[in-house]
Amino acid sequence: MRPALLLALFSVAIPAPAQFTLQTSNTSADLRGIHNVGNGVAWASGSNGTVLRTEDGGYVWQSCSMPPGAEKLDFRGIQAFDANTAIVMSSGPGDQSRLYKTTDGCHTWKLLFENPDKDGFWDAINFDGGRWGWLLGDPVKNTFVLFATEDGGRTWYRQHNKGLRAVPALQGAFAASNTSMIGSGGFISFASGGKGGAFLYATSTFSICLDCNFEDSDYEGRQTEWQRRDMPIGSRTEASGVFSIAGANSSGPGIRNKTLVAVGGDYTKPNDAASTAAFSLDAGEHWTPAQTPPHGYRSSVANDPSTKSWITVGSNGTDISTDDGRNWRPIHPDPALHETPDADRNWNALSLPYVVGPKGRIGRLEPAALKH
Repeated sequence: MRPALLLALFSVAIPAPAQFTLQTSNTSADLRGIHNVGNGVAWASGSNGTVLRTEDGGYVWQSCSMPPGAEKLDFRGIQAFDANTAIVMSSGPGDQSRLYKTTDGCHTWKLLFENPDKDGFWDAINFDGGRWGWLLGDPVKNTFVLFATEDGGRTWYRQHNKGLRAVPALQGAFAASNTSMIGSGGFISFASGGKGGAFLYATSTFSICLDCNFEDSDYEGRQTEWQRRDMPIGSRTEASGVFSIAGANSSGPGIRNKTLVAVGGDYTKPNDAASTAAFSLDAGEHWTPAQTPPHGYRSSVANDPSTKSWITVGSNGTDISTDDGRNWRPIHPDPALHETPDADRNWNALSLPYVVGPKGRIGRLEPAALKH
């Protein structure tokens, strides 16, 4: 019994390794956009025209110059390409949804694109590399708004397709973390929610319709490019549905993600764990509810290929899955001695290893947290 007792005492004496390292942002903005470029470079964005950048892995977060006229804009999404180049997206009604781009390390910004729909609201922006990009907005005139670019964001073309039709009162996307849409190898998918239920909209062919419309002579051939699939997430209320999707197992251009994981729930009920996650093993054709869901509403999910893990964050905590979204467990049940008790919660979005949240919260998820 003595060896067992000594082992127990010794194990209690060893402090738990840190799982979250909170970083200094020097802002009180509500942060929702985060993009890790790699090699220590990452960009973040949020309310009141806020854009941040780090070049040293988060030891120092630099405050960027504010894009012109952006004092009251809410930058919900950011896509970065290197330490100098990034595109930031604001979300808001009508022309409050905008795109700005910097090519000089955020010293100056250029207005790229302004929402042409007075009833529109942009939700997410996604680039597959530096050339191809997509911009998603809530339904206008009974169809989801989707723009595409093939020149790095200089010009945008509206996508018209019967597969994108949706009733605004029943369907919408969520601009909670800029992760309601993903792109891979030319394929694009986005998820929705609302009173009409949750769905995945996905391209069924490797194609982008540049400047096409319903009057195009070959439009009937294009209408089969999109598929809509039911998703078992949310509770058919205005505040519930899919808030984030992520993919794994993409192996090159023209190859879509086979394994997809989606999270969400009802953001007005952050502690309700019912119907908060699902997974697909066939590129979104079929979805299965998580057997053990995350322990509350979740706004963002990401895959860590090095450990074959999935991480999801929300206002009441963080969860990890090591079986492609079938089962989830809290990632932070016993904080390290120098961590705050809330280090695992109050997060809006993630781009591993970084997480961002309200009131300027930025954190780094440490490798120890991903070990099985």
